Amino acid sequence: MRKIIKLGLLLGLVVTLSTGCAVNRATGSVDPSANLSSLKTMYVKQVDKDDNTYNLIADKLRSKGVTVTTGSGAPTSNVDAVVTYIDKWMWDITMYMLELTITIRDPKTDYPLATGNSFHTSLTRLSPKEMVNEVVDNIYKGAK
Repeated sequence: MRKIIKLGLLLGLVVTLSTGCAVNRATGSVDPSANLSSLKTMYVKQVDKDDNTYNLIADKLRSKGVTVTTGSGAPTSNVDAVVTYIDKWMWDITMYMLELTITIRDPKTDYPLATGNSFHTSLTRLSPKEMVNEVVDNIYKGAK
């Protein structure tokens, strides 16, 4: 009887410690009224204290054939869309990007035309470039 109890406790401990550590989620949605293929010029608005994410986003959009400018203020030129983002970082032996949300907005109304999100915990972590690629690709997959 003691062996069964010990085995049950050991099994419970293993199950408890081995679940919940690896979570990943990637989504992308486009407003039905939006036509992403008509957006030829975009402005990526840099977040305070961001070293490089805005450049990664700009480079990925350029690979989609979009002319992209970047900056921390309002766009200085006439653009078809403004791109905003929120990046969340976590510490687990090293810093890594936990979550990235990118929103493509109408520059006149600030209305979100398309949004994408990527969430990866430590065991499924991706590099910032891979996170950007995943989010932008998912946004464009949802386009008509």
